[in-house]
Amino acid sequence: MTLSDGLPSLPPRAAVHGGAGSVRPEPRAWSRYVAIGDSFTEGMSDASPHDPDVFVGWADRLASLLAPHAPQLSYANLAVRGRKLADVAGPQLDAALALGPDLVSIVGGGNDILRPTADVDALAAQLEQAVARIRATGADVLMATPTDPVGAPVIGRTRGRVAVYIAHIWSIAQRHGCFVLNQWACDFLQDWRMWADDRIHMTAEGHRRVALAAYAALGHDPQEADWHVPLPPQQPPGFVAGAREHGRWVREHAGPWVRRRVQGRSSGDGRSAKRPQLLPVERPGAE
Repeated sequence: MTLSDGLPSLPPRAAVHGGAGSVRPEPRAWSRYVAIGDSFTEGMSDASPHDPDVFVGWADRLASLLAPHAPQLSYANLAVRGRKLADVAGPQLDAALALGPDLVSIVGGGNDILRPTADVDALAAQLEQAVARIRATGADVLMATPTDPVGAPVIGRTRGRVAVYIAHIWSIAQRHGCFVLNQWACDFLQDWRMWADDRIHMTAEGHRRVALAAYAALGHDPQEADWHVPLPPQQPPGFVAGAREHGRWVREHAGPWVRRRVQGRSSGDGRSAKRPQLLPVERPGAE
């Protein structure tokens, strides 16, 4: 029995494609794009230049890249930091489908996989149910693999679970004809300069490059030809400076994160979606 037994399915309309793949699908002009997920899709830590309490992020940037191809494009972002897959594939998806999208990006499961007891196969089944619901409406789906956590503090230990989840994501994409943003193949994300001080969320440059990778995964050719090129080499910090920086990270980020887990709290408690309704997309340079 496969994960898709008993699920509605449609003939693939969108070829499976990763940002670094060899087969490129034909781009489409979507008119209603809805993004659902956790802090990654909310955009942490890509602060807006207009409001430091609001994040931009790869999905917002992707919507701006798609806008020139569809003058009437509208976009909603229902992602909330800290959310687990049950919320993304549950209430968020319900709200997303109510908006009648023709493109949905769904990225979730990362917060679940951080738990040592995570059942990756069960998470994949839950994700596939969500993807099947979206595809049954006729909408296209963009999924994303997690990044390779090798060398990362704490989350590096999840690499095996992450790899299994990625295998499921590609299999789901094949069965349902989805686009895939292959972050595992994004070598530039192995550079810590792409990551914020908390070492979990991306900087503005990281989100910019991931948006371009997603744009390529949807069949477009990014004008920024160097988006996948690694940054110039940087001299690593000395032992003392490195130890001091690590200590600061433990105090300001790792410690509070562990306390929230122990107390059963989330950074997203009490928060709602930053863009709950479909709104016109501002084109690049319109600010």
